[in-house]
Amino acid sequence: MQDTGKQYHIHCKEGDVGRYVFLPGDPGRCEAIAAHFDNPVHIGMNREYNVYTGTLLGEKVSVCSTGIGGPSASIAMEELAAIGADTFIRVGTCGGIALDVCPGDVVVATGAIRYEHTSLEYAPIEFPAVPDFDVTSALKAASEDLGYRTHTGVVQCKDSFYGQHSPEKSPVYYDLLQKWESWKRLGVKASEMESAALFVVAAALGVRCGSCFHAVWNQEREKAGLYMPMTEDTSGAIRVGIEAMKRLIAADKAKK
Repeated sequence: MQDTGKQYHIHCKEGDVGRYVFLPGDPGRCEAIAAHFDNPVHIGMNREYNVYTGTLLGEKVSVCSTGIGGPSASIAMEELAAIGADTFIRVGTCGGIALDVCPGDVVVATGAIRYEHTSLEYAPIEFPAVPDFDVTSALKAASEDLGYRTHTGVVQCKDSFYGQHSPEKSPVYYDLLQKWESWKRLGVKASEMESAALFVVAAALGVRCGSCFHAVWNQEREKAGLYMPMTEDTSGAIRVGIEAMKRLIAADKAKK
């Protein structure tokens, strides 16, 4: 932490953010999420961390982008937790793996494959990357109630985007292709890059975290010659995240 009291990377201090935080990867997605807040204020931006704060149901909430991958996502969660955040929803994008996951669908993660390295610095590989049950339940219910095609299941997390999309170019192509075949046979729903790290870091910090995704594409459907209307409109996943967070806030108030 700097002498100003601000966290080193996100440049926020205690009071700047709420206990409830959305974690998109893309800094450009923060404004779209904050548009759902009451009285949103842009706190600032440093590196890949773009931060807005407002309220939902009278509770202070924030959104902080994480950039791409586990290292920067874990930094965001660490620094946000250090200044009071304790409930996180990742609102991101994914690529479908299971053939029933179509572009535009919403995927809610019930677990994440730790095919990345950030989480190894928080927990041994035997520890599972699983989200908070209450957050996950809220995301599933919100997505279904809003009428989206909703999938729940395990997602795969990796460090290399092109290791997924151009594995043949890699010197370790044999390992990438074999692992991908395993994910398919195991019924993995989709691939993304942050949730495994976030789930494990959340466990290490004792905070709550869950993830929902907008499915952009499905390379397995493409290979099979199935209908593939690519979509990058993340508004559905954002609506799901907002509705889920409202449910969590309401449940927390009821407990008080």
